[in-house]
Amino acid sequence: MKTTPLPLSYDPARLRYRHIIGTGGIGSGRMFALQGNHTLGREESRAGRFTNSRDYCKLHIIAHYLAVLLGPNVTVLPVGAVGDDGEGAGLLEEMREAGLDLTYVRQDLTHPTLSCICLIYPDGSGGNFTVDDSASAQVSAEQVTEAIDGLGGDHPAVVVAVPEVPLAARTALLSGARPGDLRAASFLSEEMAVVRTHNVLADVDVLAINLDEATALAELSGEQSPERVLAGAWAVARNVNPTIVLSVTGGGLGSWLTVGGELFHQPAHEVTIGTTAGAGDAHLSGLLAGLALGLPSPQAHELAALVAAAAVTGPHTINFDLGRELLAELGCSAASSAAVRALIVEQR
Repeated sequence: MKTTPLPLSYDPARLRYRHIIGTGGIGSGRMFALQGNHTLGREESRAGRFTNSRDYCKLHIIAHYLAVLLGPNVTVLPVGAVGDDGEGAGLLEEMREAGLDLTYVRQDLTHPTLSCICLIYPDGSGGNFTVDDSASAQVSAEQVTEAIDGLGGDHPAVVVAVPEVPLAARTALLSGARPGDLRAASFLSEEMAVVRTHNVLADVDVLAINLDEATALAELSGEQSPERVLAGAWAVARNVNPTIVLSVTGGGLGSWLTVGGELFHQPAHEVTIGTTAGAGDAHLSGLLAGLALGLPSPQAHELAALVAAAAVTGPHTINFDLGRELLAELGCSAASSAAVRALIVEQR
């Protein structure tokens, strides 16, 4: 019998946000394991094989982990679309089982569910090819605005805008957030020029990106040290929004958090890796869960690194075993802060 992972251990009274609303891609894909670690060339043919791993899209990953980590005390509302097909129906069922509120996930009768192929190199790094005419690509600013308006009340929410739906829908969610809402976002490397020129970061409280995306934000090219990338990305972000929190993931190099100009680093945990795809999304989930529970940013960052480490131990980009027990196995060490240990150890 399948067991449901336990949420973090906490007193519901400490929650700063009881609603999480996000827009982004909902879909799935297959993973293709490439032969050879050198970067795939523009006209290169490369052998490889499809794996048994299942790839999920960004919003589904983030919403799933937030629902699991925070449990039934928090309502998680994804805003998106799936096609009128078997793949979409299966994804909706998985989301319901995770406890997500699907009020604002619509079924598109004319476009298929978003699908992708995830390329994985032998060293665990990789990237995605994603279909751009899917149901997710039809998500509109109007659909997002309806969801924001439906929240009602005066209780603040976590607002999450991630790729695989149009940028216009994501910016509508961010700009439509209410005073007191925590606005988190990520953007693709190719979107950073628009992000800069349109001052999108003025409506973002937490920017979560990877090193490649940070390089694009900083308008750097070629091989750069993480230190230079981080400094450049922070300078751009701070210029638009002095209070923004910058989260950058770097795979095996760990992750960095810049808050008020102070830089924090979390090394990557040593774990047995199933797949590293989706680790950045898991990291953002852990960061937002920590902030929702009132953790100071460095401790929320610590939880994020732990959640990312637990996520990559599974074969799929959603690790359906991830919960308090798995986090406790990885994180009950002297290196974990007391604040994080309290969340992953059952209170007696």
